[in-house]
Amino acid sequence: MLYVVAWPVLGEADDTALRRLRAQYHPQEAELIGPHFTLVFGAPADREGELRAALQAVDRRPFWFLIDRIVRSDLHLYAEPSDGAAELTALHEDLNPVPGSEPFEPHITLGRFRSAVEAEQVARIVGRQNLPMTGRIEELALLRRTGDTLETLASVRLGT
Repeated sequence: MLYVVAWPVLGEADDTALRRLRAQYHPQEAELIGPHFTLVFGAPADREGELRAALQAVDRRPFWFLIDRIVRSDLHLYAEPSDGAAELTALHEDLNPVPGSEPFEPHITLGRFRSAVEAEQVARIVGRQNLPMTGRIEELALLRRTGDTLETLASVRLGT
């Protein structure tokens, strides 16, 4: 499966907080990949050429984002940006010319829980202790996942 992600550049304290949260509440994924915004999710391998071309065609400047809310959706916990969400959505649309079945909501996945109550409790604590977080998006990467490994196939720096 193929993925395109936007790598957030964060201050040291915010990066550490996100990595710790993911390690605690989403350990399998945290061992595989650090905090990121997924722009293309689970594309088939035959889209590799198309995604490489789309990445090379991206003509956007680096941009700032502000994470100011933690949200729970079912059993998942997400950090969602307000500022920068429109830019992430535009990148998603550039890379996914055919709309998906669900609307795109830019986010960094923080965890998966056994119950909605547990997720809600953690969301409140995390929000009080860690928000707001500010960062920048400067780079996108095309990744291939094979089992428990990720391989970077291509990357592009915004604005270059």
